Amino acid sequence: MNKITLLIHCKDQPNIIASVTSFMANNQGNIVYIDQHVDREQDIFFMRLECEFESDAFLIDQFKSEFRMQLANKFELDYQIFEAELKPKMALFVSKYDHCLYDILGRYNSGELHLEIPFILSNHNDLKPIADSFKIPFYHIPVSKANKHEAELKQLELLEAYKIDFVVLARYMQIVSNLIIDKYPDKIINIHHSFLPAFVGAKPYHSAYKRGVKIIGATSHYITEELDAGPIIEQDVTHVSHSHSINDLISKGRDLEKIVLSNAIKLHANRKVMVYNNKTVIFS
Repeated sequence: MNKITLLIHCKDQPNIIASVTSFMANNQGNIVYIDQHVDREQDIFFMRLECEFESDAFLIDQFKSEFRMQLANKFELDYQIFEAELKPKMALFVSKYDHCLYDILGRYNSGELHLEIPFILSNHNDLKPIADSFKIPFYHIPVSKANKHEAELKQLELLEAYKIDFVVLARYMQIVSNLIIDKYPDKIINIHHSFLPAFVGAKPYHSAYKRGVKIIGATSHYITEELDAGPIIEQDVTHVSHSHSINDLISKGRDLEKIVLSNAIKLHANRKVMVYNNKTVIFS
């Protein structure tokens, strides 16, 4: 059985859903999921559809060609068609913090994540034993102000050699430049605490503790040229009180980071995220 996922966005107009569903039926497809959203302010239509094809005569290239000629050109669709059995390839970038890395690899090892991890890359060697224990290739590329451009060129070589589809910064403590961002638009996922912009600097939890905050949170987003201002994929919060120490806040924050980042990865890998005008539409 062949299964595809279709993502569409275009100017809102009549008859899109009927035309798409009729096209699937005419190709002997069985729609197993469909959802749509209209952004009234932008007048933009979004849709996600999953369809199964049992016929042995189904040919994905022919299907894509006919979809383009019959529907995409007519409605001026911006669309993507993914084959369900093809797992996206994800590269992990890390530094010294290990909590997100352990969580991701644990979920990956248990089969929870529909993706492949061809390699792990770091600007330090500290986490190499973790990669080794999961039998995933580890690459150490030091980064400094003096060699940042050369380091990112090496990173790009690896990403292209392994045919990476998207990148996850699992507490990678370096700013990624446009050299890489432009190659992977809306395909580089970051995680950070949600104290920004109120509590900046190296010790945000200490600053938040001194202010007596009542909630802490984590945000996962796609990175853009503007630091920590990319389209948000997933967020969550937890309550804290005067009884919690700084270490309690840090521990709760790291737990949130693990959950939020893993959820963002699953949403992206399962083709449930659409980006438009620095915002996201997240399908269930």
